[in-house]
Amino acid sequence: MQETQIGRRGALLGAISVLATPALAQRGWPAGHPIEIVVPFAPGGGMDAMARSVAPFLAARLPGARVVVSNRAGAGGQVGTEAVANAAPDGFVLGACATPTILSQPIERAVRWRPAELTYLAQVVEDACGLFVRADSPLKGLPDLLTAARARPGDLPYGTAGIGGDDHIAALLLEEAAGVRLNHIPFNGTSQLLVPLLGGQLDVGAFNISEALPLLRDRAIRGLALASAARDPAAPEIPTYREGGVDVVFSAGRGIFGPPGLPDAVRAQIEEAFAAIFADPAWSAAAARVGLPLKPLVGAAYRDAALGGEAAIRALWARHPWKE
Repeated sequence: MQETQIGRRGALLGAISVLATPALAQRGWPAGHPIEIVVPFAPGGGMDAMARSVAPFLAARLPGARVVVSNRAGAGGQVGTEAVANAAPDGFVLGACATPTILSQPIERAVRWRPAELTYLAQVVEDACGLFVRADSPLKGLPDLLTAARARPGDLPYGTAGIGGDDHIAALLLEEAAGVRLNHIPFNGTSQLLVPLLGGQLDVGAFNISEALPLLRDRAIRGLALASAARDPAAPEIPTYREGGVDVVFSAGRGIFGPPGLPDAVRAQIEEAFAAIFADPAWSAAAARVGLPLKPLVGAAYRDAALGGEAAIRALWARHPWKE
């Protein structure tokens, strides 16, 4: 009965939004009603940086729009993602998301969204996963980490931004490919794990290259390896997993999505805005300044890319369930 009520309410909201859409598209976005982009992690991580960087460009491309970014951390991104997935489909509540997290969480736990029903608007970046240690760590590379892991099965701790996130999945693939077991410690965002990592209470941090760049430049951390196909030009000193003997390539695709049933006219207007942003040299320059590894995809192309990895994530779950 509850599902029927929710479905009817969603259908009613969708119908209302469709009726209101032509007027909205003609007059622009009401100045007194901001567009909120919900980041489902604490401030300071890669998803937060992506959302805050693109927000002013989005506002400039939507007549009359004001875009604000809010952080709703909790449950490894579940709290914020659910807030967006269950918002009214009117274009005033959007969300930042990452694959595979938006795919993996519905596999491992009960959540209030179905990946195929969400509205995928634009991917902004593709950010390689990596393993990082404090600058004075005795671990010098991926072979050292694997040697330590084999000597201490299930004991060597590493931190991520949450269970089922891209960095956690990348570490599970590493464990599987190398035949080792590590000790996963989840946090509510990358910014939260940096304190114990830099303080020496956490051996290894698993996060993305864009999140690591400022600390790499300050020589506060070192990169053990990146799960990228080739070395990253921004940090060419960091070898790939493959160079360390582990055939794993994995990254986070971060972008902006909306709730199910977003009216076509609203969706099209936002997608057109993103297409214009991605063609703007000013955006490319701004993204370069904060180290965003751009891989823009709009609309259907983003949806196909986001959902295309679901079968592989389900297969990994079947082999190695990761709920903790």
